[in-house]
Amino acid sequence: MVDPGRLRSLLDRLGEQLEHLRRLAAIAPEELLADPDRLAGVKYRFVVAIELCIDAAQHIIASEGFRAPSDFADAFAVLGEAGVLPADQVPALQEMARFRNLLVHGYQRVDDRRVLGILGSRLDDLDAFRAHIARSALEEGGGAGVAD
Repeated sequence: MVDPGRLRSLLDRLGEQLEHLRRLAAIAPEELLADPDRLAGVKYRFVVAIELCIDAAQHIIASEGFRAPSDFADAFAVLGEAGVLPADQVPALQEMARFRNLLVHGYQRVDDRRVLGILGSRLDDLDAFRAHIARSALEEGGGAGVAD
């Protein structure tokens, strides 16, 4: 069974990171590009926010005995397969997991304009994950059980 306290903590922390990212998104892109410290803050907060989504997904997967994901992106596919996440949310979350890998591992030079594009257009994907997991796994217990 899902530990509601642990899941709530992860989702609360995700909400805090999203608040920080939204404040950063309100800054003009050229101003962020000119400030390497703020830009680094954007990247760091993205990594933390995405990892919180991954941690929540893995907690639900382990708690419910779903199949083991092959990588971070696959964790969202597992939740989709199990009916915990709507199928239409899965691809966007998988892209965010891959974006996190790019930021963390630097497989290629990170295009700062791409980072700012994601900052300006993709926070709703993480917000939708947070809201859906809170609703389905905590409030309704749908798709994932909740321990008392």
